[in-house]
Amino acid sequence: MAFIKTPTKGMRDILPKEVELREYIISKIDNIYSLYGFKRVETPCVEHIENIANKEGGENEKLIFKILKRGEKLDLASAKEASDLVDSGLRYDLTVPLSRYYANNASLLDSPFKALQIGNVWRADRPQKGRFRQFVQCDIDILGEKSNLAEMELIAATSHLLNAIGLKNYKIIINDRRILKAFVLACGFKEEDCNSIFISLDKMDKIGLEGVKEELINNGFAEKLVNKYLDLYKTKSIDVLQFCEQISQEYLDKEVIDNLIDIINISKKVNQVNIEFEPTLVRGMGYYTGPIFEIIVQDYKGSLGGGGRYDEMIGKYANLNVPACGFSIGFERLIDILMEQNYEVPSAKNKYALIMDSNISLEEKSNILIKAQKLRAKGDIVNVLVRAKNTKHQIDVLTQNNYKIFLNDKEIN
Repeated sequence: MAFIKTPTKGMRDILPKEVELREYIISKIDNIYSLYGFKRVETPCVEHIENIANKEGGENEKLIFKILKRGEKLDLASAKEASDLVDSGLRYDLTVPLSRYYANNASLLDSPFKALQIGNVWRADRPQKGRFRQFVQCDIDILGEKSNLAEMELIAATSHLLNAIGLKNYKIIINDRRILKAFVLACGFKEEDCNSIFISLDKMDKIGLEGVKEELINNGFAEKLVNKYLDLYKTKSIDVLQFCEQISQEYLDKEVIDNLIDIINISKKVNQVNIEFEPTLVRGMGYYTGPIFEIIVQDYKGSLGGGGRYDEMIGKYANLNVPACGFSIGFERLIDILMEQNYEVPSAKNKYALIMDSNISLEEKSNILIKAQKLRAKGDIVNVLVRAKNTKHQIDVLTQNNYKIFLNDKEIN
């Protein structure tokens, strides 16, 4: 069997320059989120199939990498369907594992608990630019805080991080699942229609109003109801109160509107966040119960991150009534943007490359290695190399990586 040197589809090798950037961004995440009281936690990459295929993960549940039962439990002969062969799968996000983690460890954790997770997740998606089958997610979650202080802290911490990295032209958009649901019910649809309608509405920025209308009608919804529903979105207003006045309080509690207005106003006033109401924002996960938000970046296709409130999820795993809210940064997309911008990782350390000819004396070699150890003892980065045949290329690469270069102990740049 031939050896295949390329990664499997949707996976990728990461070169040293990008690894350096990724590690730097992770260190910034750790440092800044810790200022807000978030603590790093870790969960297994493999989860019970019952947990990750519970109809709460929306379209992502179609993308689970499932794991076959092992040993005697794997009975191929008597299996009648695929589910008989599977008992676990690779996690497709970090929210479901965190909910299980909290349900299992609540008595050992602070209340409210501020969690930071950074880890790989897997989705059997169609690979494309900025989208892989294995990728890193970075989540912050606040568990046990029912007030909108949770949303405010999550938004503040996330914007603080993006500002510290130097990201420009980003905006946070926000909506509330209860507003989305109220509009559906006010137009005469049934509650069980919500998820299907949300999936179509979520495509508004890609297929437009007419595209959403066509898809809803093709899905079997009455044209009269569809027209009534989409008429509400023809005059998109970023004023929450004005937009919600289109339906009566019979369907939407004013507290929901006031709650969203408070989150927006405080985020702008205290943290100078560029945040605005977006009535067509849906978020794909079925577990959201309240405010939802996303990060969009000018001239970048797709969102840079998102999250929202999921007050009912932990109760599905344990007899606990725990309010929860989270915000996830699209780590891979952030790295993609920074790589395109040729982002340079700042470093306070000096970098030296000590190049030696292969035929120098033992004493000369010893002196170079002693010099290297003295520099390393001071905290400097030192790369000792034998001179390559193509010396120019060797020096060019080192120069691009900001090394001060010495050849046989003589500085050449």
